Amino acid sequence: MAEMETIKQGASGDAVEDIQQRLATIGLLPESAVDGQFGPVTAAAVGNFREQLGMGIIGEVDAKTWAALVDASYNIGDRTLYLRMPYFHGHDVLELQQALGALGFSSGKEDGIFGAYTEDSVRRFQRNMGLPSDGIVGAYTFECIRNLHHSWEGKKSLPVALNLGFARAADVLERHALCLFGTDEFTRGVASRMSNLSLATNPASKIVSADNLLVKPDGQMLLVHILLPGQEPAGERVPRVPFAPDDSLALRMTPAVAAAMRKPNPRITVELPGRVWEEAGEARSMQHYAITLLDALCSALS
Repeated sequence: MAEMETIKQGASGDAVEDIQQRLATIGLLPESAVDGQFGPVTAAAVGNFREQLGMGIIGEVDAKTWAALVDASYNIGDRTLYLRMPYFHGHDVLELQQALGALGFSSGKEDGIFGAYTEDSVRRFQRNMGLPSDGIVGAYTFECIRNLHHSWEGKKSLPVALNLGFARAADVLERHALCLFGTDEFTRGVASRMSNLSLATNPASKIVSADNLLVKPDGQMLLVHILLPGQEPAGERVPRVPFAPDDSLALRMTPAVAAAMRKPNPRITVELPGRVWEEAGEARSMQHYAITLLDALCSALS
């Protein structure tokens, strides 16, 4: 990808207007100055923005400044947020952390980065509100937060002790080597998301998808084959765990993992209920299956 050309005084057009609109959104430029012309007023606003971030008072927009400006101009609800690598970061994440903190679901440091602690805060909030606890901040979760705005706007986070309640927050991720794989696009997508979630929680994680595996699995690595209904694994019979009902998945996963680990080349299969979870779209369904299955595996391994 070609490097972004620096935008400076004298430039004009849609790119300049976009910069100006984002500066106006964060309160550094009056709306009346949004005209598509990069003049002294816009340069001064860019300089102020860069100074706030410790980037130096230079009234020009390079790739780094543009990326920071995009992050700063997101507002809560502008995009769906969830735990991934690389992390989501920006003003909308900061607003989310502040809202959850004021409501009693602190994520600790309010840094605008959607990491494992923020995901845990989201899931605790969702459970409290009777929502599916998948850690995905989409339309329903945003709506709940907005409906409670009188309870959190302008208020500080409550001092709540941090306690990640899921097993993958422990050292399970770096103590156990797992290879996750599927044989079609959907199940490979679930495996890939599980791998990303593992790394987002602990960069030293040894739980990876087959697509991200750099070396051939050895005889000690647990293979986790993710299936859809009607699909059958090749080779010998191995423990097969139905995903549903997901509230007892960890309990049912434990004896299957234990049985597999007693054999050479340990392997289990997990059968998903389908491609759609609670009428959600394919991407959200993948994310829900990935979160729930990863947590169940970590509970079983711990």
